Amino acid sequence: MTDMFVAEETPKFQSNWDLSRSGDLLVRLSKEHNLTDLMHLILTEARLLTGAEGGTFYRISGEDEQALLNFEVIQNAALGIDVIDASKTEKWVPIPLYREGQPNKANVATFVALTKEPVIIDDAYETSSFDFSGTRVFDESHRYRSKSIMAIPLLNHDNNVIGVLQLLNARNPAGHLESFSTESRDTVAAMAKFAAITLDNHLLVDSHKNLLDAFIKALAQIIDVRSPHTSAHCQRIPVLTELIAKAACDDKDGYFKDFDLDEDGWYELSVAAWMHDCGKLATSENVLNKGTKLERLHDGMESVRTRFAALCHFSSNEQEKAQHRDDLLFLEKVNKGGEFMSEEDKARVSAIGQQTWPDAFGEQQPLLTEQEIYNLCVTRGTINDEERAHINRHIDITIEVLESLPFPPKLKRVPEYAGGHHERMDGKGYPRGLTREQMSIPARIMGIADIFEALTAKERPYKPPMPLSQAFSILKKMVKDQHVDPDVFELFLKSGVWKSYAQEHMLPAQIDVNDPSEFLK
Repeated sequence: MTDMFVAEETPKFQSNWDLSRSGDLLVRLSKEHNLTDLMHLILTEARLLTGAEGGTFYRISGEDEQALLNFEVIQNAALGIDVIDASKTEKWVPIPLYREGQPNKANVATFVALTKEPVIIDDAYETSSFDFSGTRVFDESHRYRSKSIMAIPLLNHDNNVIGVLQLLNARNPAGHLESFSTESRDTVAAMAKFAAITLDNHLLVDSHKNLLDAFIKALAQIIDVRSPHTSAHCQRIPVLTELIAKAACDDKDGYFKDFDLDEDGWYELSVAAWMHDCGKLATSENVLNKGTKLERLHDGMESVRTRFAALCHFSSNEQEKAQHRDDLLFLEKVNKGGEFMSEEDKARVSAIGQQTWPDAFGEQQPLLTEQEIYNLCVTRGTINDEERAHINRHIDITIEVLESLPFPPKLKRVPEYAGGHHERMDGKGYPRGLTREQMSIPARIMGIADIFEALTAKERPYKPPMPLSQAFSILKKMVKDQHVDPDVFELFLKSGVWKSYAQEHMLPAQIDVNDPSEFLK
């Protein structure tokens, strides 16, 4: 074959893996915290050790007959190829270790994965032991010639294969193609033992992290399922919190210019956001799902309607009946709750409650009990003070639970982030009465995220979905009252985070703001 590509810089072959080089590699392996970068480092080092022109790092996923060999890193110096995260693209299709229940030993990489034995091939075009039809297609499309091949298994602590290193086209110091030697096989095999241990540790950490993530998200889903009225709240808060935090990290000139999050910091914030309401699992469902002011196991409005029916039945005056019907309609409206209840409406509830109705024994009874009057006069929402205190207890439980968990050092601030979303900037919040200066930026970000989501949520039974203009007006007042952080609020509006969130999680009718600058005046 003519016009073959030759590497511009041929890797220098290392005749042996000396102690100083092995020590250097171990240090670099231990310092690499990103799994993909670790696999890239392992393949690069293996190529340098053998003078290989190219190579592929395969990683195993799945178990038993569903196991796959995934392309993770692909390199070829002659073709200028250096692909990482190849498994995330559609171009590099995983190779099954089993086909129709039988071991797939036709491919050299799968053969090595199945047998745990290294393989050296002098010329891929001259062997009948393996199927290299795919290799030939690749070579033809790239005007290339694959010749010598070496594949080495990576075995973990349990002697299970977790990956395969496949190296291509060994070249001697003069740049000429040659076969892989048994010496290079032993050298790479020795390096692979150290690499496999490091990789396995990473995979183990990742598996634990994935389990923690799945558990946290399942917990949040359970909380949301328990209360259809706050459906998806625990799932939206991480989204909104991370959007605002990203805007803070991108702010290079303003208040947040010194604020930044590394990979561990982002994960810490994510865990806190997902867990911020975990204490609600201890909240009574009767209170959590209270859709009307008179609701207990059922809506107490039914009893009130029965009393009004009796009142109208014994009333002969049509004007009185009309007034009773009007009073009932008013109470039904009040029972649904809302963002605010005037003192005038509270006085009317009390006046209606003082009226009497004849019970089954002809005894005159108050039209509303004292407890019903008290509940119907709730200023905001459907929850009275005692019920609100019960719900507010969830944040104490959240902090107690999170502080009791043995979080590693990189997650030590999860309780503080998650436990601060009901604090106020003036120290009048709960549960610890922290001031702005005592709170971290992530905790203050989560506070606004929690309030904004609650204001604009479209599932609350006591109010229609709130438009942006009203939500911004309320937040602006909360800034003035030192309830929420002014700098976070300004960032939230100026960065356009509100628009990104609204387009994804709010109804079109709620998005009634184009320019939020008026709310910053």
